[in-house]
Amino acid sequence: MSEAATPLIAEAEAAGGGNDSCLWWKKILNWEEAKHQILFSLPMILTNVAYYCIPLISVMFAGHLGEAELAASNLANSWATVTGLSFMVGLSGALETLCGQGFGAKIYRMLGIYLQSSCLISIFFSILISILWFFTEPILILLQQDPQISKIAALYIKYLVPGLFAYGVLNNILRFLQTQSVVTPLVICSLIPLILHIAITYALVHWTSLSFIGAPIAVSISLWIAVVMLAGYVLLSGNFKETWQGFSMECFSYVFTSLKLALPSAAMVWLVVLEFF
Repeated sequence: MSEAATPLIAEAEAAGGGNDSCLWWKKILNWEEAKHQILFSLPMILTNVAYYCIPLISVMFAGHLGEAELAASNLANSWATVTGLSFMVGLSGALETLCGQGFGAKIYRMLGIYLQSSCLISIFFSILISILWFFTEPILILLQQDPQISKIAALYIKYLVPGLFAYGVLNNILRFLQTQSVVTPLVICSLIPLILHIAITYALVHWTSLSFIGAPIAVSISLWIAVVMLAGYVLLSGNFKETWQGFSMECFSYVFTSLKLALPSAAMVWLVVLEFF
């Protein structure tokens, strides 16, 4: 009797071991959750890559004008990224916490208030960074850069100033929408400005007398187009009636609350970017 039952017991144990193995893998990797994360992250990756490519494309167009222009535009773009653009991304990080908490607690109107306070912070720091950018030439020379290249780079970055303000507001609107799990429209609102940017840059650099300075002007124009598109989506779509209830003076009361989170976030992003340069 025992000998006849042995194979059956062995088979049952083997079958049970297989089920345990499957359960073990399911505990480690939740395919449904992984699928959800991928579907959420891919649009955000495409969106950020598209916005990153806007200043990069202008550098490519400017670089075709000559070796000096190539060196100057690359230097200006690196300087702008380190001192301004990455800082704007970091400042907007406060909204990930504040809007996330407000949305989770179903205090929807606060998302719009937080967005406005963060935009005020971004505009304030954009003014300070713009002042720094106007002294780009002497700073670059102090950093042992070629005087002629520094002069051309300073000219390039001067026309990036309007784009800096747009980039700050743009990142705040992105965080505002991300915390509400709105991601797919962001891809559309980033790819359209990117495609338009190629045409705008080509036209300003090659069809007008602007030539070299047409490249940074195109960046500023394209970034503001992106801001208008995202803002228009928020205002006209009808999906954000609870989270955006118009401009309010109440936002000034939350500036310091946002600033406490924005500055550490900006410092963290800035230090990470600085390591690559």
